[in-house]
Amino acid sequence: MQQAAHISPQVVESISTPERVGTHLGTLEFPLGVPTEETTRRVYDHLDRIRAVSAFLDAYSGVSMWASRRGFLAAGIQDHDVLLFSEFMDPRTLVLTGNADTVYFVTFLDLTEGPLVVDVPPLSLCFVNDMWYRWVADPGVAGPDRGAGGRYLFVPPGYEGPLPEGGFFTRRTRSTRLVLGGRAFLEGDDPKPAVERIKEGLRIHRYVPGLYGTSIGEIVTGGTAPPLPWTAETWTAALRRPDPPRFVEGTGFEVNTVPPGDATYFDLASELVHDQPAEALDPEIAGALAAVGIVKGRPFQPDARMREILTEAAAVGNATARTLACRPRPAEGAHYYGPSSQWVNGLLVSGHDFMTPPPEITDSGVRPRPSDGARKLNLRNWYWYLGVGISPAFTVPLPGIGSQYLFAFADRQGRALDGGRHYRLVLPPDIPAARFWSCTVYDNQTRSMLDTPQRFPRAGSQDYPTPAAVADADGTTTVHFGPDRPDGVPEGNWIRTVPGKGWFVVLRFYSPLPPFFDRTWRPGEIEAVD
Repeated sequence: MQQAAHISPQVVESISTPERVGTHLGTLEFPLGVPTEETTRRVYDHLDRIRAVSAFLDAYSGVSMWASRRGFLAAGIQDHDVLLFSEFMDPRTLVLTGNADTVYFVTFLDLTEGPLVVDVPPLSLCFVNDMWYRWVADPGVAGPDRGAGGRYLFVPPGYEGPLPEGGFFTRRTRSTRLVLGGRAFLEGDDPKPAVERIKEGLRIHRYVPGLYGTSIGEIVTGGTAPPLPWTAETWTAALRRPDPPRFVEGTGFEVNTVPPGDATYFDLASELVHDQPAEALDPEIAGALAAVGIVKGRPFQPDARMREILTEAAAVGNATARTLACRPRPAEGAHYYGPSSQWVNGLLVSGHDFMTPPPEITDSGVRPRPSDGARKLNLRNWYWYLGVGISPAFTVPLPGIGSQYLFAFADRQGRALDGGRHYRLVLPPDIPAARFWSCTVYDNQTRSMLDTPQRFPRAGSQDYPTPAAVADADGTTTVHFGPDRPDGVPEGNWIRTVPGKGWFVVLRFYSPLPPFFDRTWRPGEIEAVD
């Protein structure tokens, strides 16, 4: 007979809950193994606080997207209207780390009535994301049209109607609204050709089954049914070019797209959840939101207790996101040149899905790097607290394609950057950017461009919208930061700051070259010189 296994007293003790447990919540009591009413209250208050902070952090990308759309609507910009920055963005527009380097255009797409077609102008660099800032497509230079322009067909969730045989780059989506963000580059020092190309080429229109993309043969052999009535006009409709969208001038335009950091954050989260299909939301994020009462189909009506918890959770969540953004821990891997440097970029280690590191690009092709299966939650918060839009193209180490960014929130000694002090940044010769480079200063509070009388808080190699930076005789380029321009410093080498305001900087490389990726070229650290 087999002898029964002996369970030691130590094992019994390890799986048991004492009648009194000392914690930071106070002493929790479990007489006969059951929590008292007071312990139950404390535990549920604590659990609700944890869930609420998680909801704040986990839902940040979606709330940021919804805040952007609400900001557009409040400013009179409807879906399919296009905000076009024909003379570049300036600080009057509050956009997370927007810049004054390229001609931006942005629009929200409405798929609630069915598939939508976007004609993308040539020589554009775009991204399309859904309402949770998940990647959908990269129209333009990085996309399948490779900068030649093309027609993109976006198909909403649940659509089972006819689709074309061809002629479109077709993408199915998880949400019924999308954002299209695009940029075009200067030709020489003139933005006008890019602006005209956007106005001439960008079109947004409903997909009509049976017209462009569907042959007569497909129709008469039982395929896609044509729209009714069946008339000569029906067939010529495909030849008529859609009308252009309404373009709204963005330069100098006041609009806020930054999400709130107070309890109204949760009201925006509820609006987004109720606007979109339940399937549009990842279950992990849906669970965090549901735990605080945000569930599709149910009114979000927190009582006084929960409203108090949400108010504190927003404060703690915002403080956490800000800390992750400004002070990422070296163990996260975001420090691009190692822990001794202040230059960081979390995307370059986490990838666009915050799970899979970017692939290696070798002479023999693309070599994927394995994922460990864990979502890099801290790096996800790092990114969404500072930026908008996501794409694999943002992280791929492919020389000469796209752009790459480095962020700095502190000087060489790790001290916060003070708008009342004078700093300098020395960039070695041969800055690795085939197209151009730039350095932009941001307000720590809004994470948007710093608003000063200088208007465009940037320096760089382009001679628009401010003079280009001038290199020194040894080939180095020095950028100065401070409330006043130092004697002898060219105008294009100085970015104005504001006493009493903290700031951070983003160094951008457009069409980055191999020395950026292999780190054989390295910028200096920001140095205080006063």
